Amino acid sequence: MHLVILLYVLFATLFTLQKDTLSYCEPFFLVGSRMIFAGLILTAYVLIKHKPQALKIKTEHIKAIALLAISNIYLTNIFEIWAIKNMVSSKACLIYSLSPFVAALVAFFVLKETMSRKKLIGMLIGFLGLLPIIFTQTQQELTTGRFLVFTLAELSILGAVFCSVYGWIMLKKLMVEYKYSPLVANSLSMSIGGILALLHSYYAGENWAPIPVTNMQPFIINTIVMCIISNLICYNLYGYLLKRFSATFMSFAGLVTPIFASLFGFLWLQEVVTWHFYVSIVLFSLGLVIFYREEISQEKDFLAKTVVDAA
Repeated sequence: MHLVILLYVLFATLFTLQKDTLSYCEPFFLVGSRMIFAGLILTAYVLIKHKPQALKIKTEHIKAIALLAISNIYLTNIFEIWAIKNMVSSKACLIYSLSPFVAALVAFFVLKETMSRKKLIGMLIGFLGLLPIIFTQTQQELTTGRFLVFTLAELSILGAVFCSVYGWIMLKKLMVEYKYSPLVANSLSMSIGGILALLHSYYAGENWAPIPVTNMQPFIINTIVMCIISNLICYNLYGYLLKRFSATFMSFAGLVTPIFASLFGFLWLQEVVTWHFYVSIVLFSLGLVIFYREEISQEKDFLAKTVVDAA
């Protein structure tokens, strides 16, 4: 259990580290340099352990790999880093926790999967739970502009969630249908997505003189630490924990991530977290509990029906 908590503590630190690193560099350059660095590490590991043949891809799979790189690496991180730059890191983390709900919506509308009434109620409560924090907008957020009741920073982090969910669908397709290992798929997508982010940085007008970094030492240290936490420790630890705990339990445990993100933001970045944040946490958690209890019930019913049919 302590390893599960450690995993989500480490995930929470990523939001704080990204926010802190933005004090020393431009956001899109941070994404590009970090992803290329991580992609090179994974590529080197694949080459050493599995030999160059492991990186060979078929022509008909290029489109899927490109979509994975664009959605899960480039767009997800571009939207996320811009939002983090313009809002409190703990709020960005909480909104990002909408991923299970968004995945269900994508499955309903795109994959044509059915959704029960209880799941819909859980989703509704979860979304309503975000309203207190949505209506608590800092002056920095408001400077980004508005669309209806949302600031553009809030819409940006929501965009990151949708792109991330689509990216996971593409990763699963590459692994299940095309038989690529997650290491190979991620090494290719991170390298390609990182290059796209650097091009975005250059053409978006970030200060390349010679590079968009104002303080090289903390930038390098933070970038290396983020790569170690995200791409080396969390990636492997999450896979290990999924062998011991269910995906449902892991999703529930992930609810502690915004709480730790708010703590780190307060201690490290002197961010102010109001009572609205904790009200949102409680309501959001309630919605997620209802949603996942129904999912567990549906899984049990499916397994029971499978056993009966087999008999």
